[in-house]
Amino acid sequence: MNEKIDSQRRRLLVNAAVGAVMAPLALSSLGVAFAAAPLLSPDDPTAKSLEYVEDASKSKSAKKGSHCGSCALYQGAAGSTQGGCAIFAGKEVKATGVCDSWTPKA
Repeated sequence: MNEKIDSQRRRLLVNAAVGAVMAPLALSSLGVAFAAAPLLSPDDPTAKSLEYVEDASKSKSAKKGSHCGSCALYQGAAGSTQGGCAIFAGKEVKATGVCDSWTPKA
C-alpha cells in the first residue's frame, strides 16, 4: 500500500514539474495567437487604392452615414473602436474610418 502511495505521489510531482515547465510556453503561444493585428495605415498601397481614411467625415466620396463600424465587411465587435476587415486581411481598421468598398450591413 505504501508503494502505491509513493508511486502516485511521484507521478503527481513529475506531472506538476512538467506542467510548470510547459505552462509558460503554452501561454506565450496563446499570446501570439491573440495579439491584435496592426492598425491599417492610410499610406498602405491597398488603403490608398480604396481611398481609406481613418475618419469618415473627412472622406470626399463616402456616402452619408457610412463608416467601417456600419460596414458588412467589418469584423470588429459592435461598439469597438477598431477591428478587422475582410478587405484588409491581417490589419485592423478604425470603426470611424471608411473606404470605397463600404457595404451596408444587412
